[in-house]
This record gives sequence, structure tokens and C-alpha cells, in this order.
Amino acid sequence: MCGEITNGDGITRCNWAGSEPIYRAYHDTEWGVPEYDSRALWEKLVLDGFQAGLSWITILKKRDNFRAAFRGFDPREIARWGNEDVERLVQDAGIIRHRGKIAATISNAQAWCRIEDQTGFDTYMWRFVDFAPLQPKYTAQDQVPPCTDLSTRISRQMKKDGFKFCGPTIVYAWMEACGLVNDHLTTCHRHAAVTQMGQQSPPIGR
Repeated sequence: MCGEITNGDGITRCNWAGSEPIYRAYHDTEWGVPEYDSRALWEKLVLDGFQAGLSWITILKKRDNFRAAFRGFDPREIARWGNEDVERLVQDAGIIRHRGKIAATISNAQAWCRIEDQTGFDTYMWRFVDFAPLQPKYTAQDQVPPCTDLSTRISRQMKKDGFKFCGPTIVYAWMEACGLVNDHLTTCHRHAAVTQMGQQSPPIGR
């Protein structure tokens, strides 16, 4: 997802950041920053699932609508939803009205609750990278993979544990977004800062 480009302001960013302020802000402040909050991790997983087949900018522009429609992405509330809620959301023009993805969000909330009560969803996900972000140090766009052996393994485990819309590519995009892997190119102005964040002691695990 990264390739260097200077976006007219003298700052070298990943090329997908483009010129839209909302995308630049997301790149500069969120993407790749290690996320340790269980609910925030789940929200990003849901949104990456909705992104499947679409561009991330589409989801990003609708993120506030998603948060309103899904009650702030409270998984314990969503886990209690049923068919009436699916029908309500299918009619909501502010989000992606994909019945399968909406229904999967409810079942994923139920899976999140089980995992959260057992080990903590944060611990469940971060233990796959031994609680330390991976630092591949890519220098060119064509080095950045769409998925990896690790994201495939995580995807398989998540499916066993009841999650849906969590294929290897979705999982890898989620890992990039949540900072489990630092895929800012070494030439990107965020690479060093995100690397430093990853070297700090995490508030979970170990």
C-alpha cells in the first residue's frame, strides 16, 4: 500500500495518501500506529471487511456514518442484534449496504465477545507478532505484499474462532492499519516515527 510520493507540500508520503486532506490526515496520524485497544482493533477489522472490493477512501469518507449506524462499534451491543437490525442497516444509505458484511459484523461481534472474555482481543491478535510490530523496512512499492504466510495463518485461526470476512488480504491490510506491521516505506516521513512507537513497551502481553 506504500510507494513514495511528495504531495505538493514538501513531505514525502506513501503514494496512496494522495492529495485529499482526509486521506493525508489518516496516513499522517493513524495508519501504522500500533493500536492496543480491543474495541478499536475490532472496529478497524470490521471496516477492513467492508472495504473488500472497494477503495479505502470510500470507507474512510463513510467512517462517521458507520460509527453512528453501528452505535460506536460497541461489540457487546452489536452481538445482541438480529435480523431487524440487518434490515435497518441495509436501508442506511450512509454506509456500505452489503447484507452479508452487515450480518458478518454481528457474528464477528459475538466472536469478539468470546475472545475478549477468554484472553482479551488485544492479546489474541498481538500475540501473533509476539507483541512487537514487524519492521520489514520496504524501500519500494513492489516489495509490499498483499498478504503473507502470517496473515494467512491468522486468517485461518480467526475463521476457526468464528470470524467472517477475515481473509488473508483483509487481515494483512488490518495489520498494516493497526501497526502490527510497519509498511511505511523507509523513504516515507512516517516510517521513523512509527518504528519508534513500535519499540516502546506495549501495554499488553509479555
